[in-house]
Amino acid sequence: QVQLVESGGGLVQPGGSLRLSCAASGSMFNINAMGWYLQAPGAQRELVAAITSGGSTRYADSVKGRFTISMDNAKNTAYLQMNSLKPEDTAVYYCNAQFIEATMLGPTLNDYWGQGAQVTVSS
Repeated sequence: QVQLVESGGGLVQPGGSLRLSCAASGSMFNINAMGWYLQAPGAQRELVAAITSGGSTRYADSVKGRFTISMDNAKNTAYLQMNSLKPEDTAVYYCNAQFIEATMLGPTLNDYWGQGAQVTVSS
């Protein structure tokens, strides 16, 4: 059973920093990518940052230059360094891990989600 455990959220003043972690476990298969997303009720999930196992990254325009995502492939763990935080960054950040899994028809990509990390930026 795949599990994703998130940590590192909290309360910080504007201009401050936080570091989120997400550890995936319980799968015999390899990870293709990991990332963090926002999801409002009734809305589609919104990318914050994502990284592939090969090191390619993608960021939302609103966080480019402020957030940095990285991944330790051996530990199946991703990290999101959040700098120069703004009040509008306040949200629950949901970690995603995408695994490459074998089936009788061939490999397929499957997504798993963490419990969410609350980030609050306020003075």
